[in-house]
Amino acid sequence: MEKLGSDSLQSGEQQPQQVLSRHGKSFYWASKFLGADLADRAARLYQFCRYVDDLADGDLPDRQESLTDIRARLAGKAVVAGPEIESFITLANKHNIPLAAAVELLDGMLSDQNPTAVADEAELLRYCHAVAGTVGLMMCRVLKCTEPRADSFAIDLGVAMQLTNISRDVLEDAKMARRYIPASWADYTPEQIANASIECHQPVAQAIARLLDLAEQYYASALLGIRLLPFRSRLSIAIALRVYRHIGWVLRRRKLAWWQGRVMVSRSEKVVLSLRSLADLRPKIVPAHRTQLHEHFQGLAGVQPK
Repeated sequence: MEKLGSDSLQSGEQQPQQVLSRHGKSFYWASKFLGADLADRAARLYQFCRYVDDLADGDLPDRQESLTDIRARLAGKAVVAGPEIESFITLANKHNIPLAAAVELLDGMLSDQNPTAVADEAELLRYCHAVAGTVGLMMCRVLKCTEPRADSFAIDLGVAMQLTNISRDVLEDAKMARRYIPASWADYTPEQIANASIECHQPVAQAIARLLDLAEQYYASALLGIRLLPFRSRLSIAIALRVYRHIGWVLRRRKLAWWQGRVMVSRSEKVVLSLRSLADLRPKIVPAHRTQLHEHFQGLAGVQPK
């Protein structure tokens, strides 16, 4: 899921396509290739994710209580959670979206309500599964994918994108008292990173390079699994993958200068990447999923047990 901003809770007042076009530019571009029906479904899922992410990142005093109520409603309890959540539950019931994935997404959002200092790679990856691997799993259902094997690859795409998000937003997250870079890679406090102290420039940049290398493993897996999607969905997801992956390449092109703020993929680059995605439509045998990529995900939504 694309990292969402701080226009708190406006998404519930807009149409799904408006939310997507305003806040998820990379995904909105990719959704243009889905067709009207699938694009609307994808936008409605994004709207739900946007809503809870806005709530988690906002400044409302009761946001933790609200997130807890939403989690309880998604888990089947009779609590009031608002029309945005009821709309998502309707979508989920209609398209067989696993609510266990949505519950885990809320767990990730709730974990962000406390100052975050990730300890190691395993904790990082489990967080990425919670807030983004689950979204990939839910998107599989939205896009009418009936191939069970696709779930594992969809999770990988979500994880890869979240690792890219973290790489791009190191400074922004630190200002919110969050450090997702594992301490075992670069043990600086969020405050030190937020201040962009010179002494942490290069060590944090090296950690970002490791994040991007890790993301590449998950992107490579997801790119293989795209062939399991229905043909109409395949091009759109391939474009989303390539455009999002390119954020990491733009970061590297800027010498990983994270202290200079966010990077973006230009429209012209999106056009080129979209054309390159046509190659991903060619028939190809999809190999077995690399189970070691899910080593740290046991017990989580959509993950096959060993």
